[in-house]
Amino acid sequence: MDTHPTRKTTSRRGRPAGRRRPALATAAMALAPVLGMTALAACASDDDGSTSPSANVRPSAPATASFTGTTPSALKSLAESAKASVSAAASSASARASAFEASVSAEAARANAAAQRELKDVDGRGNATADVSLTGKPRAETGGLLAVVVNITNRSDDTASYAVQVDFRDPGGEVVETRYVGAEALAAGERAQPLAISRKPPEPRLTAEIAKAQRY
Repeated sequence: MDTHPTRKTTSRRGRPAGRRRPALATAAMALAPVLGMTALAACASDDDGSTSPSANVRPSAPATASFTGTTPSALKSLAESAKASVSAAASSASARASAFEASVSAEAARANAAAQRELKDVDGRGNATADVSLTGKPRAETGGLLAVVVNITNRSDDTASYAVQVDFRDPGGEVVETRYVGAEALAAGERAQPLAISRKPPEPRLTAEIAKAQRY
């Protein structure tokens, strides 16, 4: 019988060898999450060092900017825009025409009314057709309206007033509109240039002519 007491096996540093296994197991458990994350990071990287999208990233919606064709709703929007543009252009033209007519002074309107009254009792073409002529005015300056400049020159030796009737005829020769313009108290040799403005549509195109001209 061995009379020596049982001796426990110790490590080289004098610590029991049996205590090392729990410590190693604990360290391995602590490192496991870190190693797992490292492995995922490695899988997410290419050989050339570039990073690929993570598997957890949701796919983005397709970019429709590169699609060809036009959707029905877009066609409807384009049609509505075109209608709005036409309507805006028509409104703009009407506004320009109104502004042009409004530029005629109240004094000129009064003279035109006086001319109409004066010509009411004039027979024939009047006594002053030789003193009156017409000059066309560009529609770009009248908001699209047909307007003519009535050139009135007092060729007499005395101060005089003038009344002029301008007729607008269609291509068939029919008078479709009549305007009256006047110039009052023109000195001898003085010139006036009132406007005769038609309010008819641009088509059919009308022709202006001097129907009557009276000096009084």
